[in-house]
Amino acid sequence: MRNPYLYIGDILRSIEKIKRYTAGMSFGDFIRDEKTIDAVLRNLEVIGEAAKNVPEEIKQKYPQIPWKEIAGMRDRLIHAYFGVDLEIVWQTIISDLPKLESELFKIIKKEGQK
Repeated sequence: MRNPYLYIGDILRSIEKIKRYTAGMSFGDFIRDEKTIDAVLRNLEVIGEAAKNVPEEIKQKYPQIPWKEIAGMRDRLIHAYFGVDLEIVWQTIISDLPKLESELFKIIKKEGQK
């Protein structure tokens, strides 16, 4: 069985990639950059898949993380790729990922994992 905190590491690595890919971009820049859109969507899928694999005991221990919503976004991206609302994706990048990253770093620090 894989160390469950490795899934949190997967999420953090994908957040870091998304931050790198979108650094200095506006929403207008983002929606005109097909490669960046594809890269971001792929990493959001990875985040969702990793969140699905975090054991239930950890999810219950850290209910401030919206585990179900994260996994749900992955499902929507996978099953409705051509209908993805890029405004929601952009708001996720700007608003949700920084908060998620901060909370996950707190978990890693608390659990003594890297």
